Amino acid sequence: MALQSYRFHFAAIRFSPPNVPPNKLYATQSPPAARRRAFSLFTITTFLSFSTSNMASWSKPEISDFFELPNSGGVKALDLRMGDDAGETPSSGDTVVIHYYGRLAAKQGWRFDSTYDHKDENGDPLPFQFVLASGKVISGIESAVRSMKVGGIRRVVIPPSQGYQNTSQEPIPPNFFDRQRLFTTIFNPTRLANGEGSTLGTLIFDIELVTTKVFSFGRRK
Repeated sequence: MALQSYRFHFAAIRFSPPNVPPNKLYATQSPPAARRRAFSLFTITTFLSFSTSNMASWSKPEISDFFELPNSGGVKALDLRMGDDAGETPSSGDTVVIHYYGRLAAKQGWRFDSTYDHKDENGDPLPFQFVLASGKVISGIESAVRSMKVGGIRRVVIPPSQGYQNTSQEPIPPNFFDRQRLFTTIFNPTRLANGEGSTLGTLIFDIELVTTKVFSFGRRK
């Protein structure tokens, strides 16, 4: 799909700050660090919510600001916040820990899942983790995190070929009805037969790389 065709979908997206107290965003960090990171993410999400709330105000970022990730199969990316300059990017075999908002372009930016809605036993947001290059996660997310550094936030537009190819690929929405709505939309046989596949399967993810866990010879470094 041509990059210009995403314009309608991005204009329709409404990005709202997570419904989580700022001091609960990073429970594993010291309170000052947690407050700084929570404030930073809140500032970004608030700005995006304000920018997308009015069609006339949607001037930055422009669609042309997105770039295609190398060897990604057409995944478009926009860095909303750069990560740690001194950090390293993840490698195959690393365990990657992320927070994300997942949206479906076919439903005017319907948010089908968010890690901030997943809670641990203490009620804190539970990030999503996976092993890079394990094949369990949709290709578009793997392509997105490969060139990210810890602390970075990236918005990616994932074409159908790099999105869900079956209902077992992660991340899978834990809510049954959200999961059903997602998959019945993407794999709708009638609409696919009508040539709507490129619209149905297009995904938009906002991803924050929280941390990576590097393994060497079976042992964590």
